[in-house]
Amino acid sequence: MSTVAEGAAEAPASVRLARAADPRGWPLALRVVLVTTLLSILAMLAVGAYLSSVIADGLYEQRRDRVLEETVEVRRDLSDSLTQLSSATSTQRQDAVNAFVQSAGGQGGGDRREVALLPVETSETVFPVASSDRTLFDEVDDEFSAAVAASPDAVSWRSIGREDSQGRTVPALLVGTRVMVPGVGSDDLYLVYSMQEEQETLGFVQSVLFGGGGVLLALVVGIAIAVARLVTTPLKHAARAAERIAGGDLDSRVEVSGADELARVGESFNDMARSLAQKVDDLTELSRLQQRFVSDVSHELRTPLTTIRMASSVLDSRRPDLPGDLQRTAELLSAQVERFDVLLADLLEISRFDAGAAELEAHREDLDALVVRAIDDVRPLAGARGCLLDVHLAGREMSAVVDARRVDRVLRNLLTNAIEHGAGGPVLVQTSSNEDSVAVVVQDYGHGISPKDAQHVFDRFWRADPSRARTLGGTGLGLSISAEDARLHTGWLQAWGQEGRGAVFRLTLPRRPGGTITRSPLRLERRFDRDLTGTYSVTPTGEIPIGPGNLPDLSDAAPDAEPEGENPMPGGRG
Repeated sequence: MSTVAEGAAEAPASVRLARAADPRGWPLALRVVLVTTLLSILAMLAVGAYLSSVIADGLYEQRRDRVLEETVEVRRDLSDSLTQLSSATSTQRQDAVNAFVQSAGGQGGGDRREVALLPVETSETVFPVASSDRTLFDEVDDEFSAAVAASPDAVSWRSIGREDSQGRTVPALLVGTRVMVPGVGSDDLYLVYSMQEEQETLGFVQSVLFGGGGVLLALVVGIAIAVARLVTTPLKHAARAAERIAGGDLDSRVEVSGADELARVGESFNDMARSLAQKVDDLTELSRLQQRFVSDVSHELRTPLTTIRMASSVLDSRRPDLPGDLQRTAELLSAQVERFDVLLADLLEISRFDAGAAELEAHREDLDALVVRAIDDVRPLAGARGCLLDVHLAGREMSAVVDARRVDRVLRNLLTNAIEHGAGGPVLVQTSSNEDSVAVVVQDYGHGISPKDAQHVFDRFWRADPSRARTLGGTGLGLSISAEDARLHTGWLQAWGQEGRGAVFRLTLPRRPGGTITRSPLRLERRFDRDLTGTYSVTPTGEIPIGPGNLPDLSDAAPDAEPEGENPMPGGRG
């Protein structure tokens, strides 16, 4: 089928964005690098989180064990000191306790700790509270004090956060235990150990992990790019070779190096290309032989056909003198000779198209005049079928440089087909033009064709329903030759229809051969309502209703509404 797109509309911005966002449309190398990078990031994040957690737990547990050991030592030293002060005065004990607290607490560096001593039972003989840092008591709440009292022989602890001198919150461990000295009393010992050094160590380790992960990610991306190029480069070469083969360069091959899977793909591609080239050569030779055979046979049949035609003429002129049965035989012979003559003419024309020998004899013509001449040629046939030819000519600006013989053949083929397949219904003929082209539409309301059949209606010898009888000769080459005539003008010949409703054929020709057509002056897809009134639009988007004043009264007119589906009524054209 000789159809040409009338200019593809540019896709909306949303559609273009959706296509760009679809990863399936991205280059393979980009997808490989992106997937590798994303998976590497996820893997490094998982490993980094695991290592950071393990290191943090190790630092915390190591610091906690050391803190508990130191707390036990401090408790023992405090117990020894208080035991030695059992006979001392309260002032002496208070001074000794303060000195112990100050010496045990307030150490600098990462092991900095603060110590506080709180008597369990207060009396006149018990020294008051002693602490190296008064804010330590803010960290001791009733819950923690109760835990220390519940386990006097054990060491209780918990993690807390404390503000440093710069206002930052740093982790710390709050430790509490009870010191019981006979003759002196019981005291709760509280210590706070700073974990700032461990926190800094953990931060340093995390920064090292982060930096190492960044370097590793860069290496992974570089490796992914190298691997992607290693895989996609041979594929690109194969794709370019396939494009060259598709463009007609059957000698294009892929360079193969190595013996891996990609090399095997390249070898298989080259084998396929060689096989394809060989088959194309064979088919080309076969096509050339077929074309030569058709051309030779057509020419060779011309001589006997001339003799048969002369004999048929003689018999036809003497037909009134022949007996009744011989008269019918002579009539059939004359009709078949005419059909044979048309078939030979079509075969010769097809052979010229196949050989590339068809040429235009173009002159400036008026398309309306050509349409009128073709209608005059088929008018007797239309009258014999009771078919109304409803003609609507543009009447102006219909001139174009065309081959009148070929355009006339196209028009007669379209009109003859419309009358043949119109089931006695009307045939609409309309012409129009625009700045670049002229067009004619032939529309019938008969058996119709489906959109699927419209894609094959211009194929050689194709028929939608071979079982349906034909009443007008027909070689199956008329529409195929018409399509070639339109293509020779760089024009369009297109078909559309609905089964059981009708068919539309549109011929669009440029003002001059070789001109570019962007849009036809007449619409191809039309309604098939016969009882609509109105004017005939010549715009590309206008509908063409058939008014009752232009048509005979048809009792079997189709319904007004467009059908939802296609009626299963086959139709054959060609």
